[in-house]
Amino acid sequence: MSRIFDDIKLQYKIGDITNKVIYWNVGMFLLSLVLFFKFKEYQFDYPSWLALSSNPNDFLIFPWTFLTYAFLHSGFWHLFFNMVMLNFSGRLFLTFFTQKQFLGLYILSSIFAGLVFAVSYFLMGINAPIVGASAAVLSILVAATTYQPLMEVRLLLIGNVKLWHITAVILILDIMQILIENTGGHIAHIAGAFFGVIYIKLLQSGTDLSRIVTIVIDFFVNLFQPKKSTPFKKVHVNTKKANTTTKSKIVVKDKTQQQIDEILDKISQSGYDSLTTEEKEFLFKAGK
Repeated sequence: MSRIFDDIKLQYKIGDITNKVIYWNVGMFLLSLVLFFKFKEYQFDYPSWLALSSNPNDFLIFPWTFLTYAFLHSGFWHLFFNMVMLNFSGRLFLTFFTQKQFLGLYILSSIFAGLVFAVSYFLMGINAPIVGASAAVLSILVAATTYQPLMEVRLLLIGNVKLWHITAVILILDIMQILIENTGGHIAHIAGAFFGVIYIKLLQSGTDLSRIVTIVIDFFVNLFQPKKSTPFKKVHVNTKKANTTTKSKIVVKDKTQQQIDEILDKISQSGYDSLTTEEKEFLFKAGK
């Protein structure tokens, strides 16, 4: 069992931001099963301080729910299909953009879609909660499509299709279902897609909205990191000895890095499961 957890931790460490966000969603789902799942009713009962409610008395008291709802799901299949789409959309997005931009877009589109949902339902006089990463996932897909609509994607049993064809079908299905079921969810989906378009258009004009998220995250990371004290010390250096030591360290670092690069190349070509036990242990220790 410990070996399985070690493999999971290693894949989390070496994975990109798409993998990490999927891990966060799955982790929240498992935690929610323990804390909020009502087995008698066979459904989740999320509190108002986690799920986003259209009631101003809730979201004004708990403003963080404009983000937390995007990491909660109403059931296994809800989670499963969202994570499949997130993996697909994330790979496409990261072909052109950075991991910080991915995370920034995921967070900002979740907040924007949540605001549109809350305002829409409030104006319609409907009081209801919403959970799910669908709006953020669709935002990432639409952003990649807006940037590279003619990119060809190979689909199982269908073959090569243009990326905009896939996105168009998904958006049309969302629009068609707005008045049929899950109206609030589909409103949030369309809002997320709209934000994806806006994000790319602003990025192309020189404004990267994801920098807002990056600045905030960096601020809190630096805030909780202890400052290292570097008192002045007078040191006499033996030049000959120092040169020898520096050379030795560089050689060790180069060999270690070379081995890491070889293992990562092997993963990219044959997959993580192709690694030997020794290679997995080495990569896990190197990631600490």
